[in-house]
Amino acid sequence: METNKKKIVNDPIYGFVSIPDELHFDIIEHPYFQRLRRIKQVSLTNLVYPSANHTRFAHSIGAMHLMRRAVQLLRGKGYEITDAELEAASLAILLHDSGHGPFSHTLENSIVEGITHEDLSLLLMRRFNEMHDGQLDLAIKIFTGNYEKGFLSKLISSQLDVDRIDYLKRDSFFTGVAEGNVNAERLLDMMEVVGNELAIEAKGIYSVESFLVSRRIMYWQVYMHKTVLSAEYMLREILKRAKLVSRQRELPATPALNYFLRHEGAFTEADDMEKTLEAFARLDDFDVMTAVKLWCDDLDFVLSELCRRLINRHLFRIEISQEPFDPNYVDDILHAIAKQYNLSLYDASFMLLQGISSNHAYHPGKSAINILYKDGTVKDISVASDQLNISVLSQPVIKHFICYPKELKISKK
Repeated sequence: METNKKKIVNDPIYGFVSIPDELHFDIIEHPYFQRLRRIKQVSLTNLVYPSANHTRFAHSIGAMHLMRRAVQLLRGKGYEITDAELEAASLAILLHDSGHGPFSHTLENSIVEGITHEDLSLLLMRRFNEMHDGQLDLAIKIFTGNYEKGFLSKLISSQLDVDRIDYLKRDSFFTGVAEGNVNAERLLDMMEVVGNELAIEAKGIYSVESFLVSRRIMYWQVYMHKTVLSAEYMLREILKRAKLVSRQRELPATPALNYFLRHEGAFTEADDMEKTLEAFARLDDFDVMTAVKLWCDDLDFVLSELCRRLINRHLFRIEISQEPFDPNYVDDILHAIAKQYNLSLYDASFMLLQGISSNHAYHPGKSAINILYKDGTVKDISVASDQLNISVLSQPVIKHFICYPKELKISKK
């Protein structure tokens, strides 16, 4: 009996989204891609915004829909994009996040050290290409930026691509942060191609400005919300501590997670990448949270304490500063933790989390967002915009933060 592969997905953002052909369908149905259903798009953000439980799977389907819509609109303006190029760009964006591990960016380089999610996405794309007798050759060229029509690659990865448009719309919808919503149809409809690069018609400049403002708002109100930062850094520290403990004795964990817990250091070409990729393809949020629940009762105090706090949302206090924290103040907190919980300074360091959060809403030094005028001239958005806020958005915002148990009584110096 043949399977009906002409499927339609009902997406809350765009309505009905069609799976275009059998190749897309077979890839979506494969366990490598189905794994993305079990990876949250915005990690632990649901600890602040309870409805933010959407997945990388839904985002990938949405980004594919926007890619096909963008190509359709560009074709309507007379740009030559063949059916083969459309399908390749569609497959490339469909698989662009296939290499994300549990909790997306939060645990990147924590579980699989030394390999980025982009590298893993490419490995999985090549694996799919082998399964389908080279049908993804062109998709891989577009994904890696090695295809002659560079604007197709820019639709996948640039400062105004379908990836960013979808995740802003989707994350805004599921968090309820209305200020993050962007007008996807208007942005796509204003796209042009100039010298093999994407550009936006001058009359669409205000939509671009709105897009950049929305991105800045979402970064500080959602992705880098102080409570989210505290939770995500606690999870990173849990994995770091678990790796340390697992070198001394076996910790309860799924086989896939255990494979990475017991691996020493970063992965290199000397490792069995075939075995590593198979273990990674079985790894998702459920592996990590199952382990965190089990480790709540572990004999290691630091590991169990961190896990209990995360599971029960008893998160660390977070302090944020525009300037680096005074080392003496940090040292006072470390000693206070060691004293209160009867720990060595080394063990106490796992309960004192430090980091830097930074964001460029628009980075003038990277692939520019070009504005195309009727006379054919092209200007960078940071130059073309008459809004002061675009020049402000082009500047990086850097914040230093420190997290520690709320029970500590620390007098800031």
